[in-house]
Amino acid sequence: MPELHSSLDALARKVTHRLIWHSPGPRIDVRPARPIVTFTFDDVPDTALTAGATILERHGVRGTFYIAGGLAGTTEPGRRLIGADQVGELADRGHELGCHTFSHPWVRRLDKPTLFADLDRNAAFHAEHAPGVTLKNFAYPYNAPKLGIRGEMMARYRTCRGGVPAINRGKTDPAFLRSIEIRPPDAYARTLTRWIDDVAAEPGWLIFFTHDISDTPTPFGCMPDTLDMLVGHALEKGCEVLTLDAALDRMAVPERNR
Repeated sequence: MPELHSSLDALARKVTHRLIWHSPGPRIDVRPARPIVTFTFDDVPDTALTAGATILERHGVRGTFYIAGGLAGTTEPGRRLIGADQVGELADRGHELGCHTFSHPWVRRLDKPTLFADLDRNAAFHAEHAPGVTLKNFAYPYNAPKLGIRGEMMARYRTCRGGVPAINRGKTDPAFLRSIEIRPPDAYARTLTRWIDDVAAEPGWLIFFTHDISDTPTPFGCMPDTLDMLVGHALEKGCEVLTLDAALDRMAVPERNR
């Protein structure tokens, strides 16, 4: 289970977000002809595979699964993470695998050599368990970025996803994509259709993220019927439901990863 954020961590995250927003750097132009919705899963509990991936496939679409190799096969309160032997299954079924570090640390607490060694370790883990797959996109653990690493991260990945709740439109920072969390209570999660209605009315790129998909979700997951409803609503509203990487290709964003 993701650790509880201390008040200091929360403050540091807010300050870092603001500094990143106002810092110079490359931007991508998010102006799709049709609205795009992407469903992403962090840590990848086993129910994200058995229920989440299955729901997407039933609708004929695919998602992006951000995996931290060091968590593979571990059990936490209320959930178990997919095993190393299941990583390749996701790729074989047409889903995108993304990097979520190897050890799932607070990135801002690591110096650069330690962070980049951790990212290399996750790449090696995926090379072993999903041969031929390149991790092209990244999500910050705890949605907490670090200042001063933009250049190195953009050399490795096409995008880095954060957790600031907004739709990506117009000039967008690829080092800190915005996204909406699908989380309990279920009554709240079902109101997230409003974000889909918003992006359908004014095309942009809406990214959702969640964790486990269960009838008794953790505070970081959602119920299967709710995910099914959100995917169906996006398609009914005329949105394209694409993986992160497919969305970038649709918008003709150039490859940036090494």
